[in-house]
Amino acid sequence: MSAYPKSYNPFDDDDAENEDSRPVPWKDDRDLPDGLGAPADRQQYLRQEVMRRAEATAASTNRSLSLMYESEKIGVASSEELIRQRGVLERTEKMVDKMDQDLKTSQKHINSIKSMFGGLVNYFKSKPAETPPEQNGTLPPQANSRLKEAISTSKEQEAHYQASHPNLRKVNDSDSIPGGTGPAASTEAYPKNPHLRAYHQKIDSNLDELSIGLGRLKDIALGMQTEIEEQDDILDRLTTKVDKLDVNIKSTERKVRQL
Repeated sequence: MSAYPKSYNPFDDDDAENEDSRPVPWKDDRDLPDGLGAPADRQQYLRQEVMRRAEATAASTNRSLSLMYESEKIGVASSEELIRQRGVLERTEKMVDKMDQDLKTSQKHINSIKSMFGGLVNYFKSKPAETPPEQNGTLPPQANSRLKEAISTSKEQEAHYQASHPNLRKVNDSDSIPGGTGPAASTEAYPKNPHLRAYHQKIDSNLDELSIGLGRLKDIALGMQTEIEEQDDILDRLTTKVDKLDVNIKSTERKVRQL
């Protein structure tokens, strides 16, 4: 069994110069004092420790709220970029369809030039359906309803965030105590200490907002997934049309050279 006390600090002992000196006990400011006032001091220490941990928890939930808010803003921005990308794909598909229609008209004229018989065939052949020209004010791209609803809900909530947390991006730990008593919840579940009760109410309020915010983030993620799947279908359809158009262009070039 060791001859030194449990709180002995080996680094305070100079084993070369002070071999006969007694070991210096390890001192820590958080150690509970001994003596006549130890029970009262212990209670005071425990109260301070509870307050310190409650304050740290409230500050942590504030930071979590800030990160969730930033994530939601990034999700909304990414969703809007997906919608813009959908508009580009839809316009590209319309352009490819228009090119295919123009190419069919060109092939019809080439057949008319090549022979009298081809001209007669083209005369009696039904004309390809012409698409009406697009107006200058094109309609904005329409995303899937799930994503549109998620974006709308998040944007509506943004004003509430700014009103209830004006300094949410720069959270100050000292501001984690709410000014009032919070919502009229059952106060019997909270401690009697008003400061500790304020911390607990703030933590519960932040956790409720986190739960609702994470639900909105989930809706945005699912809406983005649906939008990406729909755009994949547009890309597959567009790839098929472009491949077909490329074959028709090469065929038309050969016919032009044979004139």
